[in-house]
Amino acid sequence: MTNRWTHILIACASWCMLSAAFADGVDDLKQFYQSTHAMRANFKQTVFDQKGRKVQEVNGVMLLQRPNKFRWDYQKPYEQQIISDGRQVFLFDVDLQQVTVRTVDKVLGTSPAALLAGGPNVEETFRLSRLLDFEGMQRVQAKPKQKDSGFQVVIISFDHSKLAEMRLVDAFGQSTHIEFSSVEVNPTLNANQFLFTVPKGVDVVGE
Repeated sequence: MTNRWTHILIACASWCMLSAAFADGVDDLKQFYQSTHAMRANFKQTVFDQKGRKVQEVNGVMLLQRPNKFRWDYQKPYEQQIISDGRQVFLFDVDLQQVTVRTVDKVLGTSPAALLAGGPNVEETFRLSRLLDFEGMQRVQAKPKQKDSGFQVVIISFDHSKLAEMRLVDAFGQSTHIEFSSVEVNPTLNANQFLFTVPKGVDVVGE
């Protein structure tokens, strides 16, 4: 599982408009933390190589519940699950019949999952900056402070304060575009949905 920021009066006016647009993305991210305690959504994840060529497309369903619980079920064209119970994160590859286990603090501190399942202290691990609106959506850019995070930047887009997209660029220049649809904010979720039991005969790798 295994993307910028001629007269003086015109320049000033342009800067004022840009500043107003810049405020929205970060504000929406903070509002997301304050008001979204749980979430359910469908998603489409598309991966592009360094030259912008599509190399993978997969669909699925994601769940989120703070603090630090999440579930991503990749359904088509292959099956994979990423589940956090708040303490450990399990990555189950159905085809390989293998489960990788890591502690949640190591995953959240160095991955984009911290931007969704984490909390307002996200600025401890990410540098946030405002971006111009794009296609009517408000955007915020997040860069990890740790050099070994595995990715360079994440751009999160909101449509009327609702999570709409994530774009990630990894350390090798490969980009991942995640589009969210049928987003439900603060639905009632079953706690059992964030529990994972290792199936019999499956190899376990990790901590």
